[in-house]
Amino acid sequence: MKKRKEQLIAESLPLVAIDFGSSKIRVMAAEQVSSERLHILGVEESDRYVCVERGVITQTSNAAFMMGECLRLLANRIGYSELPTAFVSVGGLSTQICEVSAKRDQVRAKTIARSLLDEMENECRLKIEEHYPQLTVLGLIPSFFVLDGQEQDYSPEATQRAVLVEGHYIAFVAQKRVGEQLQKVFDQAGKSIEKSFIRQDALLSAFASEDGFWVVQEGCALIDFGAQTTTLSVCKENQYLFHKVYKWGGDDITQRIANKGISLATAEQLKRQFGYASEQFVEKNQRLRIKAMPAVGGEISISTAELAQLISGELDEQIAPMMEQINNFANRIRTVYITGGASMLQGLDAYLQDKTSVQVIYGAHDKLIDDEQYDEPTYSALVGTLLMGADYREEHKGAKVPKPGTLKKLEDLALQFFTDAESKVNMDNDK
Repeated sequence: MKKRKEQLIAESLPLVAIDFGSSKIRVMAAEQVSSERLHILGVEESDRYVCVERGVITQTSNAAFMMGECLRLLANRIGYSELPTAFVSVGGLSTQICEVSAKRDQVRAKTIARSLLDEMENECRLKIEEHYPQLTVLGLIPSFFVLDGQEQDYSPEATQRAVLVEGHYIAFVAQKRVGEQLQKVFDQAGKSIEKSFIRQDALLSAFASEDGFWVVQEGCALIDFGAQTTTLSVCKENQYLFHKVYKWGGDDITQRIANKGISLATAEQLKRQFGYASEQFVEKNQRLRIKAMPAVGGEISISTAELAQLISGELDEQIAPMMEQINNFANRIRTVYITGGASMLQGLDAYLQDKTSVQVIYGAHDKLIDDEQYDEPTYSALVGTLLMGADYREEHKGAKVPKPGTLKKLEDLALQFFTDAESKVNMDNDK
């Protein structure tokens, strides 16, 4: 009876997703009301500590504290004693893609069990991690399957039969520390990762569910603008054609504004309230007077047009390589989605549209949820993660969730602050 209770614990709990951003950690809980619609139960977030740098968790103890705090507050809000498991989307600066495949000969025609597909995925993970011990597989995205010589671009159904089964996947890999740090955070918080998904796949899952399956079939690009990194992915017919994480984000725009002699906090406020991607999109040119940094003294005077010139100057330098890649695939894709917290810059979609013949739009997920306060791109990855989590539970009914690792002793937690700092130095040296 106890074993059965462990198996059902995740299925009886709401769906929970966690997003580790550069500026804050967000946790969202939801219930699935239909195959492609979620009832949002609540969201909690924390920016108490800076513990993620360019997609890498650098302070695991701080991240564990914030995550645990958010889960506790969220559980209290929605009426649960605790939320012991969560789905999580992952990425990071070192993320790359590669192709990998596995084959099974069933000797005679048999139905294709879920366990067989799981075995093939595990084999693919082992192939990569044994050949490249410095890397870890963050996730595997099914590309296509071959059943007795017949190719199909969707996962086999349990009713299908075949002797020879081939699975071809796109693997997202990263430096091993990315996965290790994430697991350490959950272990220290006493929580379990129910399943991890690739952030880009979670985003595309939300956008494809919103706009229709044709989005992926006809090809699309995804630009995910973060605070410290920007990720470009190109996808067509369930295959990732291109993926790259750029060491640039919204914080770099903020820094360029701050170089005028104001604080980063003031520069961020200016960008959010008056910032435009280009001077041509400024609706009304206003003269702003802002308190300067103490070292400068006095006030700084800047117009909204001048502010737009600073922003467009930064964009022109950094966006060009991304748009060049998109234009290389222009004859194979139909849509460019933009998303992420830093994508809310006014006029950014029009700015990008001027640089490509491919349609540029904001990725949306508003039809998938029942609460409009969570419509912003900031929540797209969470919504996509929840949708994928719901599918995962449906496909793996009765599967046990791994227990969290043994918690550190109190004295080890105290020492963690020093070891994290040492790890950061080592990571900096590795770059």
